[in-house]
Amino acid sequence: MIPRYSRPEMVAIWSPETKFRIWYEIEAHACDAMADIGVIPRANADAVWKAKDVEFDIARIDEIEAETKHDVIAFLTHLAEHVGSDEARFVHQGMTSSDVLDTAFNIQLTRAADILIADMEALLAALKRRAIEHKDTLRVGRSHGIHAEPTTMGLTFARFYAEMDRNLKRLHVAREEIATGAVSGAVGTFANIDPRIEEHVCEKLGLAPEPISTQVIPRDRHAAFFACLGVIASSIENVATEVRHMQRTEVLEGAEYFAAGQKGSSAMPHKKNPVLTENLTGLARTIRMAVIPAMENVTLWHERDISHSSVERAIGPDATITLDFALHRLTGVIDKMLIYPDNMLANMNKFSGLVMSQRVLLALTQAGVSREDSYKLVQRNAMKVWDHGKDFKTELLGDEEVLKALSVEEIEEKFDMGYHTKHVDTIFKRVFGD
Repeated sequence: MIPRYSRPEMVAIWSPETKFRIWYEIEAHACDAMADIGVIPRANADAVWKAKDVEFDIARIDEIEAETKHDVIAFLTHLAEHVGSDEARFVHQGMTSSDVLDTAFNIQLTRAADILIADMEALLAALKRRAIEHKDTLRVGRSHGIHAEPTTMGLTFARFYAEMDRNLKRLHVAREEIATGAVSGAVGTFANIDPRIEEHVCEKLGLAPEPISTQVIPRDRHAAFFACLGVIASSIENVATEVRHMQRTEVLEGAEYFAAGQKGSSAMPHKKNPVLTENLTGLARTIRMAVIPAMENVTLWHERDISHSSVERAIGPDATITLDFALHRLTGVIDKMLIYPDNMLANMNKFSGLVMSQRVLLALTQAGVSREDSYKLVQRNAMKVWDHGKDFKTELLGDEEVLKALSVEEIEEKFDMGYHTKHVDTIFKRVFGD
C-alpha cells in the first residue's frame, strides 16, 4: 500500500526484514526440535542460532534469488553464509517451502489482526463516548432519505457501536482461525519430518498445529480472514456515508472537524468538504477487493499449486495496512465530529409535525376507525403539509372527521417528542450493558 494510506507499525509486519526474521525463527526452532528427538546433532542446531542477531541482507537474498529463481532457497543459501555451510546442512531437513511460507504468512496475519483489534477497540471507545454524549440529542430518522420519525444522535452512534462490536468479535474469531502453522513436509504426510517438529515450532511461535495440511495450509482459513476484513470495511463505509449525508449543506446536522488553515476547494474558498469520510468510502472498496481473490484461492490443484501465492503477496499487506489506516482515520473522525443539535431540530420541524403521522394513525385505529380510513384521514392532512406548507397539527385540529374520533387533547398529546425517546435507556443498556 502507498505511504499515504499506511501506518508504520502495520507496514513493519510486511517488511522483508520481518518476513525473513520469521522464516529464520521457523527454521531455527525446527532444528531445535529435530535435535531434541535425535534427528540431527545438537551442535548443528545450536549453530543455527548464531544468526539470531543477524540483519539479513535483503539485497544479497535478491541477488541469489535472481539466479535460483526460488525465494526460500535464496534465503537458506544466505543463512548458510552466516551459519557456515557445514553447520547449516541440516537446516530445512524434511521440510518443504510452504512449511516456511505458510507458517510465516499466518504469523504475519495474526500480528496484523492484533493491531486491527486494538484499532477497533479505540474506535469503539470513541463511538461509545459520543453515543453517551448525545444520548438525548433529538434528530429525525430517515428512510429512503426522507423524514421518518424522531430518533436521537446517541442512538445513531450506538447502532454503529453495536455493528463494530460485532465486527470485533468476528475479528477475534478470524484471528484464532488463521493462527495455525504447518511443518508437515511434502504433500503434508510427515513422511520426512516428525509431527513433533511441527508441534514444537507452532508452540514457540504462538500458533496451533494445522490438523491436516496438504503441501499448504487450507485456504478456507484465509478466505474467512479476508472476508472478515471486507465486512469491517463495509461497516466503515456505513458510518462514513452517514457522516457524509449529515454534512450536506441543506442538512448540516454533523460534520467532520475542519482545522484552522484547512482548505476545502482550490476554486471555491467557502467549501468545507467531507474529504475524510469520502476517502474512507474509497478505502473500503480497496479492502473489499481482497475478498474475492481470497475466496478463489481456496481451490488449488490436488495437494497444492501456487496460484494463490502471487495473490497473497498483494492482498496480505494491502488489505491489512489499508484497514489499519481506515480504522484509525474513522476513529479520528468520530472523536472530533461536530454535531449541530439546533439544525437537527430545525430539520425535523421543516415539515411541521409531519413526523408524528404514525402516532395519529395508531390513535385513530384504537379509537375504532378502520385502518384504511385512518390512513386516508392522516394522509390527506399530511399532503397539505407537503404540498402547501401547512402545519400538520393545525390541519388535524381542523378536520371534522378526525375530531369525531379524537379529542383536541388527544391530538395535542400525539405531538409529544418524549414519546419517541422513552426507550432510549433500554436500547443503551442492550448495547452497552451499563
